[in-house]
Amino acid sequence: MRTHSSSNLVGNSSSNPTTSNPKRRNRRRSNQRVKPFALEESPVVTMADQRTMAELLCAPTEGYADAIVVPPILAEQFELKHSLINMMTSDQFFGLEKDNPHDHIRWFNKITSTIKYKDVPHSAIKLMLFPFSLAGVVRCWLEKEPPHSILTWEDLLSKFINEFFSPSRMTNLQNEISNFQQKFDESFLVAWDR
Repeated sequence: MRTHSSSNLVGNSSSNPTTSNPKRRNRRRSNQRVKPFALEESPVVTMADQRTMAELLCAPTEGYADAIVVPPILAEQFELKHSLINMMTSDQFFGLEKDNPHDHIRWFNKITSTIKYKDVPHSAIKLMLFPFSLAGVVRCWLEKEPPHSILTWEDLLSKFINEFFSPSRMTNLQNEISNFQQKFDESFLVAWDR
């Protein structure tokens, strides 16, 4: 008994005898002439980019410009002391839920108000030191800002506060304060601290 599919297979193999017999297939190919490959016949491909292979394999180094533009400093001998940078890193802002960016700015302003250099604008010192006071996702946020997009201390302050103290967070805090209730079993002082 033949099925429909098996009859198709038999029919297919008998209709094209050259494909079913491998010897015939090879004989047919042997009659064809293969042209030898000549190197001088291949077209010369020139690249628009004239860099060497070593240069092409190097990682790109452009695009690493800072977002913060520090104004020119006229002082001849000026450098930020290592101890000052360490002071900035001692109390970094991580952007956690409990972290308040306004408190961080107050602390930062208090520290930087004690620093004075001749012929160095105070805003330049703040702009140079502020990145050292950031850590984690907040540092990543600053690094992702477009290059040369922060020109003044006010620009930086505005972007920082808007990013880490959004209007929705302020609304939530206002709602918590206006809906605050003292629990039945807690004293007023404990409720006030909470």
